[in-house]
Amino acid sequence: MNFKIGGVPEHFNFPWRLAIEERAFDDLGVTLHWSDMSGGTGQMIKGLETGTLDIAVLLTEGITRAILQGTKAKILDVYVTSPLQWGIHAPIHMDASILLREKPPKFAVSRYGSGSHLMAFVLGKERRWASNDITFNVVGDVYGGIWALENHEAELFLWEKYTTQPFVDKGSCQRLGQVNTPWPCFVLACNADIVAQNRGLLEEMMGVVKTYAKRVKESPQSVEALAWRYHLKTDEVTQWFKETEWNLQEVSLPTAIQTAVNFLAEEQLITPQQHDLWEEKLF
Repeated sequence: MNFKIGGVPEHFNFPWRLAIEERAFDDLGVTLHWSDMSGGTGQMIKGLETGTLDIAVLLTEGITRAILQGTKAKILDVYVTSPLQWGIHAPIHMDASILLREKPPKFAVSRYGSGSHLMAFVLGKERRWASNDITFNVVGDVYGGIWALENHEAELFLWEKYTTQPFVDKGSCQRLGQVNTPWPCFVLACNADIVAQNRGLLEEMMGVVKTYAKRVKESPQSVEALAWRYHLKTDEVTQWFKETEWNLQEVSLPTAIQTAVNFLAEEQLITPQQHDLWEEKLF
């Protein structure tokens, strides 16, 4: 059985990459073809919709909204139970008082429906900005976001803070703070037809990945391996390990995701009808 799987080219997906490289799925009769998705969750949603991806490791809020709006996919499991720490990035010479404005700044986002888009509403709620006043510039990926800040095409850009640390270090942008997801950050989703035909096999695959995630979490060599592979500093990876928890057990999907669903409804990012049907549609 061959599956096309995608995920961001970031440290969170090291267990997946390691399992694929070590052919850990061979005993299940599964071959996984991994694609790095630098465009993030929005790009992966598009891949699930067009058939270029069968499986995706993507942000909870993005795929939840997409499925409730009609994307034919199902959420299979929580992948990372800890929150994602989004850096609040701004042009290098921007004053931090931008976060105190009554009117929200313009955000660079990878795609509509992506994490960088939806987390702008989480930050907006914290800053008491009116949702209808938030504006966006769609830039494709993290490189587009940094370009937008450097070229005054946007005033803020939200992205995972360790991934953007090299850009901060070299002075491409500054980080004014961070905003965390109020829910588990990454889930595994799959084309709905494939789930209907292969749910048992997919659950076995998730068991393999949990074994690898536990191994990565416990191995003393993991910090050096992650730092080398993802161009991070060892002290950054050490801190990231303390803050990150992969899902190594069984979790209640409705319990884990309900906070994200309720937030999307409160911000009118899904309709009341979509909210009423969320458990039926998502799983």
